[in-house]
Amino acid sequence: MTQQWHDICEESDLVKNSGVCALIDEQQVAIFTLKNKDGITVYAVSNWDPIGKANVMYRGIVGSLGGEPVVASPLYKEHYSLVTGRCLENDEVSLSAYDVRIDDGRVLVAL
Repeated sequence: MTQQWHDICEESDLVKNSGVCALIDEQQVAIFTLKNKDGITVYAVSNWDPIGKANVMYRGIVGSLGGEPVVASPLYKEHYSLVTGRCLENDEVSLSAYDVRIDDGRVLVAL
């Protein structure tokens, strides 16, 4: 299945070290912007919290564990990798992780 790129917003619309939510083809996607030593990195994962059963991941707290960028669920505080979507505390749940790119100041997410 081929990924389709979706134009989401201007890069300047994103909030550094925080998340926003976008609706793409009826699917909620949480987009996070993390500032690091090399500049800014943008990640996208599904907004659905598989344990809390709610679309809340964009409200999670971002950080890193063992050098891996993560978001902590705002409901039960599980940590999910922003790179792979895997839950660090529970191998039975995960988030979908999506490719993101910045093109001429626009944020694009592939589903």
